[in-house]
Amino acid sequence: MRTAVILYLDSSSLIKLYLEEEGSATVTALVLEADAVYASRVAYAEARSGLARARRMARLDDASYQTAIEEFEGRWTAVNVVDVSDSLVRLAGDLAERHGLRGFDAIHLASALVVQREGGQPVSFSARDDRLMEAAADEGLAPLGNA
Repeated sequence: MRTAVILYLDSSSLIKLYLEEEGSATVTALVLEADAVYASRVAYAEARSGLARARRMARLDDASYQTAIEEFEGRWTAVNVVDVSDSLVRLAGDLAERHGLRGFDAIHLASALVVQREGGQPVSFSARDDRLMEAAADEGLAPLGNA
């Protein structure tokens, strides 16, 4: 019997589904193989910000930007969203202190840990940041290499 593949995407991995960049093909393959994909609610704002930045930097023209936004909005409904609660941000604070993480990176790590604890199944974790990936491994998640 195959074990379910539970995937957590931080914002840097999530945006690779909509911007063609190094790691995009890998993240797309991970999502296609996953039985469930999770992300923190903060990933929505971070991904929209990243797409807007790509448009400002001329990585996306106006038409490509609009297509990316429409695809993102359509796919976001399929993501299992982890809400940011008081207990989650307190866990994130502890993780930030323990691993030297930035605030939103700690929120992503805490979110993935909550998914793993509540679901009782291993969670695969995808992010671009080396420190975050190391922290994820230290905390018992299955890091999937830097996306």
